Amino acid sequence: MNSIKTFLVACLLLAACDGNPFITEELPPVDPGTGPGTGIDSDRVLPPGTTSPTRSSGIFRREPTQAQGGSVGDGYVGDVAYDISSDTFTVDGLAFDGGNVYQRDNQVGSLGPFAVYEADTVFFDNVTGTPISQFGHRAIYGVSSSGNTEFAVVRTGAYIPYGFGGFVYQRNGSVTLPTSGQASYAGDYAGIRDFDRAGGIEYSQGAMTIAIDFNDFNEGSAVAGQVTNRAIFDVNGTDITSSVLAALNLDNTSSLTALPTLLFVVQPGVLDANGEMTGGLSSTVTGPDGAATVYEQGNYYAVISGDATQGGQDEVVGIIVVEAQDPRFDGVTVRETGGFILYRD
Repeated sequence: MNSIKTFLVACLLLAACDGNPFITEELPPVDPGTGPGTGIDSDRVLPPGTTSPTRSSGIFRREPTQAQGGSVGDGYVGDVAYDISSDTFTVDGLAFDGGNVYQRDNQVGSLGPFAVYEADTVFFDNVTGTPISQFGHRAIYGVSSSGNTEFAVVRTGAYIPYGFGGFVYQRNGSVTLPTSGQASYAGDYAGIRDFDRAGGIEYSQGAMTIAIDFNDFNEGSAVAGQVTNRAIFDVNGTDITSSVLAALNLDNTSSLTALPTLLFVVQPGVLDANGEMTGGLSSTVTGPDGAATVYEQGNYYAVISGDATQGGQDEVVGIIVVEAQDPRFDGVTVRETGGFILYRD
């Protein structure tokens, strides 16, 4: 197991092995391998992390590497730690990101309730003091109001194709799921957009809801979700949604006034007894002839925390990864990696 780095007040830890990388002073770490329960091994493709999850324990997931089914550059985030006293974010495992300590971004400090951090742009030769230009890494960190769920996304636009980075998400406790009825969750979503065959990064922000039918499907409940009211910002925080919309409308002879809604694919088997869920999602553009064309497509990964039979601090944390042909440029694919935290409403 990677060594654990601990800060004075609160820290966020990401390890490349099983366990709970997210730790705070108020919430001591939970060992996913202990506690009651036999563990459920699912046939679904969940991100790597906790190998034998249970409903009564914490669960950690991270982006798969290329060897684990991801793309080149995926899953390279090593140890990660948040220091609340200095409001800094430490990321290990990525090349040319300064001294691994990310400061709060001075252009885009937050996206909704989630904090945004940037790596140093210059690092000095340890012997000669010569300045060395660094790559433009950015990180988004989100933690729920209860502290029971957290996520982090780290990306850079310094490579072609996609750069090296990763995502993680975590439940720091247990879950109790109902066997009947339905539940609705709502909250915020924010992401980093990087590109294949182009450099640079952008940000996205939106609202999100999830509804779960615990009665059906019998194979693992039904989950519906959507991301709405998305806006896109450049690295300096300028809202560039209108330019993306203009190019999208031109490409599809459409008349959209807002970015397409990301919709979950409703299908059996997406939620298991441990509270983990994964499935597909996409957005579409409708042309003047009424025909719908798929614009974005990808997957979501999430986990429920709390007592879903009683409400209270019942919440959902997760990650969305979608790709699309960027309508502004020929032959460029944009990948959006976003995190969300939702509460029972």
